[in-house]
Amino acid sequence: MSGPTTLSSTLLHAARLGVRRGWIETVHSLTNRADQIWIVVVNGIFIAVLVLQRDSELGSTGFSLAVATLPGLIGMNVVMGGWMGTAQMLAVEREDGTLLRAKSTPHGMLAYLVARVTLAVLNTALGLVVFLVAGLFLLPGLTDVPITGWLMLLAVFVLGMLATMPWGAVVGASVKSAGAGFGLTFLPMIALIAISGIFYPITGMPDWLHPVAQAFPVYWLGAGMREALLPDAAAAAELGGQFQTLTMFGVLGAYAVLGLLVAPRVLRAMARKESGSAVESRKAKAMQGWG
Repeated sequence: MSGPTTLSSTLLHAARLGVRRGWIETVHSLTNRADQIWIVVVNGIFIAVLVLQRDSELGSTGFSLAVATLPGLIGMNVVMGGWMGTAQMLAVEREDGTLLRAKSTPHGMLAYLVARVTLAVLNTALGLVVFLVAGLFLLPGLTDVPITGWLMLLAVFVLGMLATMPWGAVVGASVKSAGAGFGLTFLPMIALIAISGIFYPITGMPDWLHPVAQAFPVYWLGAGMREALLPDAAAAAELGGQFQTLTMFGVLGAYAVLGLLVAPRVLRAMARKESGSAVESRKAKAMQGWG
């Protein structure tokens, strides 16, 4: 009986170390000057968008366009933190040998992955708080959101992270360099943001783009956040003139389940291929690129 108990205790200890490491890295990033500048600049740009849009009306609904943009920005932040952030971090740390060092210690991969999840969730939650605080000061209506709306926002946030982080891990584990990871996440992200109704109602876009946008979680995260934070009358600006709650949860849930099935296999395959020679080879190629 001591064998399974000892193993479970060891795994739990590794998971706790991962949570602690993720927390420490999050705190460190908030005290790092470069990260501070990045946070201020990026969030400053998004807040400026809200200020510029608050005098524009959302179609014929009577709501400010900025009020509808804020939930979309929150949904976009979840995708960027879950998908793009995870892919970039994994690609970078695979290239610099961090992943190999984690692999070489008992249950190090578990602690490493828990740390990556903790870091991604905390960083994304920070962006969520920044957007909501800015919205409370700049935009009317958020103070009227009922408790059910805040609970739905939390549910969409959690499901959104589950729907995006595994796929970010798949990309990060599949690419051969950090630069390739950036290209495979940032460029598609820009394209999806452009067609998913984040900065402009999707109903004003060509009809043929609607099913394309609906095939990806960016659109559904924005739609879910709008349903959580906006009054029922705002549904008039949605496709079909209504919030599609079940479809939204269904699409995000499908991405989450499939991602959680695929990602562990890809990560295990990637970990088996990691070696000192592979890391040195990637570093040599990176140096040649800089040269």
